[in-house]
Amino acid sequence: MELTLLGTGAPDGLPRPDCPCAACASARGDQARAATALLVDGALLLDLTPGAALAAARSGHSLTGVRQVLLTHPHDGPAVELPPGLPSAGRVPDGRVLTLISGHRVRAVPMDAPGTGYEVTSPEGERLLYLPPGGAPSGMAGVSHPYDMVVCDVLGRPDALARLRAAGAVGAATDVVAAHIGHDVPPGRELARRLAAAGARAVPDGSTLIVGEYHAVPDLPRRTLVLGGARSGKSVEAERRLEAFPEVVYVATGGTREGDPEWAARVGLHRDRRPGAWRTEETCELVPLLASEGPALLVDCLSLWLTDAMDRAGAWEEEKLPRAVRERVAELVAAVRATPRTVVFVSNEVGSGVVPATRAGRVFRDELGRLNSAVAAECEHVLLVVAGQALVLRG
Repeated sequence: MELTLLGTGAPDGLPRPDCPCAACASARGDQARAATALLVDGALLLDLTPGAALAAARSGHSLTGVRQVLLTHPHDGPAVELPPGLPSAGRVPDGRVLTLISGHRVRAVPMDAPGTGYEVTSPEGERLLYLPPGGAPSGMAGVSHPYDMVVCDVLGRPDALARLRAAGAVGAATDVVAAHIGHDVPPGRELARRLAAAGARAVPDGSTLIVGEYHAVPDLPRRTLVLGGARSGKSVEAERRLEAFPEVVYVATGGTREGDPEWAARVGLHRDRRPGAWRTEETCELVPLLASEGPALLVDCLSLWLTDAMDRAGAWEEEKLPRAVRERVAELVAAVRATPRTVVFVSNEVGSGVVPATRAGRVFRDELGRLNSAVAAECEHVLLVVAGQALVLRG
């Protein structure tokens, strides 16, 4: 099954008309995107967008063989006219199956938001799933094996991808292609980095892909360390990297602090930001978690874990760092090396600021630097977040 993406952008395209933002200003050349529309084997057009006939011609195709035009969502961009010769655009009722004269079978997939998703099966058996912008399947009953390709709003609805993975509809070999890309995410390398963290990719408008053909699907990162200073955006970055996973355990190492409303407000902010399906564990006992099988872990953060380790050893008042702290750090690093789980660690980068005025502060700074270095050595991916921008240090 041959799929040509006539557009891969949000309904109003990228750049947006008259938008002065940095993302729109830099969306030029291959980074410019028309509203998403898919041409399947020259016979089926999914979504009708402005300039569809011209977009097809630029990609070396024609719309003259199109026998069916299906819509996934009400178009809220520029007015669209039906090109001469095309059949009228329509929509398949949820759950219904439409068989085309070309042999393709199209099943309408119900969404949890306005719109319709389409499962397209070729005469040879390749399977494509296309979802509208801002939509996720409301149910995946009847999916017996992973799709060959999924085209969806990866960044706008990462939970849709998580649901598909949980249902077995997206597997390790599924080619996940991002569509409906707007100006909410910077284009170029940053877009590619965020998509790769979800096991997805973006392609330029006009690309023709073969559904079911082997493609090097981006490897989902297994061990990641996210570093950053206070309010740098490191926790947001860490959470973003696991949004497309079906299950996540959020490991909070800060615990609770009775009588501290400011700390409670911070904890509440983090909790409200996380997907509702995530489970939270408040503990500093990381080694047993890392050693066990289970869903992905997000550990936030290692600096509070080290604080707990030094508290337990009474290290703040000692002239020499107690051996117990070094042993506990060594146990943690060994557990990171051996863990079978996907895990994202968050830690503070404290070595670039003012030298602490107290001995205890200097010891903590030094030990955290050593801990960060040791954990980073065991991680395939290491990021440094500065002013909300992630710099890739490894991976």
